[in-house]
Amino acid sequence: MEQLREYCLTMAADDLEKIVISKPVNKTVPYQKIVVERKKGGYQIARYMDKQVFHENIAPELLGEKCSEMARGQYLQVNGWGAGWEHVILMSRKGACSYKRKQRTGAKTNAVPADHNRKKQYLLEEGQAVAPLVDMGIFTKDGKVVRSMYDKYRQINRFLEILDDEIGAMKVRSLNVIDFGCGKSYLTFVVYHYLTQIKKIEAHIIGLDLKADVIEKCNRAAETYGYSGLRFELGDINGYHAPFDVDLVMTLHACDTATDYALYNAITWKAKLIFSVPCCQHELNQQIRPQHLDILSRYGIIKERFSALSTDAIRGNLLEYCGYKTQLLEFIDFAHTPKNILIRAVRRPGIPRGIREKALAEVRQLMEEFRFQPTLYSLLGLPGSGTEPVCRTEPMCGIGCSEESQEGKGT
Repeated sequence: MEQLREYCLTMAADDLEKIVISKPVNKTVPYQKIVVERKKGGYQIARYMDKQVFHENIAPELLGEKCSEMARGQYLQVNGWGAGWEHVILMSRKGACSYKRKQRTGAKTNAVPADHNRKKQYLLEEGQAVAPLVDMGIFTKDGKVVRSMYDKYRQINRFLEILDDEIGAMKVRSLNVIDFGCGKSYLTFVVYHYLTQIKKIEAHIIGLDLKADVIEKCNRAAETYGYSGLRFELGDINGYHAPFDVDLVMTLHACDTATDYALYNAITWKAKLIFSVPCCQHELNQQIRPQHLDILSRYGIIKERFSALSTDAIRGNLLEYCGYKTQLLEFIDFAHTPKNILIRAVRRPGIPRGIREKALAEVRQLMEEFRFQPTLYSLLGLPGSGTEPVCRTEPMCGIGCSEESQEGKGT
């Protein structure tokens, strides 16, 4: 049913107003039909049974994938109404799939095309010569977005927009960047292009990963693209020594406590900016033992999600304590997984002591209630962690110092 997925992604790229998934394949399908309608900020899914309707809200970026998932093997027809077009997808009981579109009767032909609006808001516009995006299969050779790759195209731009909110306000001519757990480095290449070609900043980026074959392939690609300021190294996040003063630290899906080591390194380097999309937060899920709120650990799925959210809330507060203005933003990742929280932290040495200490107190309250011992808290050597700090630089904002030794010092 890969063809169905491609058709749904193509349909979803038309700024859809409404989708109807109908004609169940048999009587065992639980819903008579599924209706998806555009609402403020996203789309609402309504699943119709005989006497009940079940609702779910999704982000616009998930529309194509979600429609494909709901229709696959369950229904025979999908209709979508978008910017001047009606889309029709038909499926046979044997799995064959066909697609057509027709102009909507009475549609406004003088309306501003969806593509026109899209170009105004995306940092990576169609028509640009971005070699990595061509190799990823997101752009064609002439710079057009491959219709089935619009979701990834939007997601990459979403990350760049969040990054641009801070970079755009900085008057810098050069940036030193570390990308921890870079993997195949799709985003690393795009960020290098954004910094050097769009923002005209002299960028020096190091991508770090544990897979030798991946590192070798990425270095060859950087050389092919002529990205002289980009290189990749084999190494572990824990204990890594940067060869320059680090301005920006990125981590995209560093697994479990690898994110904590990356954040810790960024803090000790006093990096100006931190952008992290955590993944696989298993640590606190294994530790949780509530003192009063047993209900949050009774059900496996609730326990897992609560532990993951607690992990990122603790990270955000500890970054605040260490002198960073921190936000946790929704970010739809490349694989459409639930791990869609992005931590954006900007170093602000002037954050009042009272705000910083309140952030730390909230972490301690959470730790006490659920008996958590988060890795980042331990790495910072904060009171009650039971460990000594392994800080490789002089203390900042209380790191590596007891509260008593910090009394009387400014922020």
